[in-house]
Amino acid sequence: MESNRQKKIAGVLQKDLAEILQRAAKDGGLSGTLISVTKVNVTTDLSIAKVYLSIFPHANAKELITGIRSNQPLIKHELSQRTRNQLRRVPHLEFFIDDSLEYIDKIEHSLKGKDNPIENPDLLDKRKKS
Repeated sequence: MESNRQKKIAGVLQKDLAEILQRAAKDGGLSGTLISVTKVNVTTDLSIAKVYLSIFPHANAKELITGIRSNQPLIKHELSQRTRNQLRRVPHLEFFIDDSLEYIDKIEHSLKGKDNPIENPDLLDKRKKS
């Protein structure tokens, strides 16, 4: 169960991270890439924030998440500049790909096509828990 404080901090982080990452993608020459922060979970001690990203087109996702992870200190620094009036300490950021949209898309595609998972359940990949 998340406290109100965790939710508030997660909301602040989500909004600012979305702006930071979107601008970084545009500046990095990836103007057709859409990065959205789908969810932020902050630990009870407020030391770690798990950031879930949805990246479109999905083909660039792995490469982008690697770049984002390696730039974590820079992102955290910019975040601390933006949130210095709201947060005393910016939590350590951990980035993950939120593949739920892609997963839903796959299911919809399968249900419409010949490869219907209801008739052949082996077609859907087992979803890994993150």
